[in-house]
Amino acid sequence: MINPTPPRLTERHEATVERVLFDEVVDTDYGQFDLGWGDGYGFDGDFDRFFAGQINGLVGAGMKAGLYLNLARRSGGSHVRVVSSDSEPTLDAEWEDVVEVSVTIPAGAASSWSTWSGEESGALALQPGTYRVRVSARGRDAGRAGEFDEGVVDFYLVEFWPAPVQPDAVVRTGSDDAAYWHREVGGRR
Repeated sequence: MINPTPPRLTERHEATVERVLFDEVVDTDYGQFDLGWGDGYGFDGDFDRFFAGQINGLVGAGMKAGLYLNLARRSGGSHVRVVSSDSEPTLDAEWEDVVEVSVTIPAGAASSWSTWSGEESGALALQPGTYRVRVSARGRDAGRAGEFDEGVVDFYLVEFWPAPVQPDAVVRTGSDDAAYWHREVGGRR
């Protein structure tokens, strides 16, 4: 029998265009990974300044010149992937810890990444604009516990997409390490 009622069509959504800007295992000290687009960026140890006015303890967006990512692994290799999307990406359940911040990259700025004290660095093809940045992590507890072990145990996804400025947000906390850093920042407010 043929169904006389045609199926209801649903609205088609354009797929999000994602550009991979960085996808590497980074060797760092003190868990420092910076993304910068202005003079003087890079975590200098002043936690209060980099996390000013924030509730999350994983991504310091208090400096206009860049972001400080607080990786769980003090030393050794952590896998970091940075992508830029044309719209908000889907939040994947595989990530234990997720925070979001907002940044504005000024016109003419050259974006780059670096590890502690600039030991490793490189260019990052981020265009000027105002972005929401989601940083997702898994393996933070393993990274903290096995910071000197061989192999990669902690993973990070940094996603940029155009969006108006909003306060930072803790979207999900699944590791003890992330909970610790959120309490540290929350206690400083």
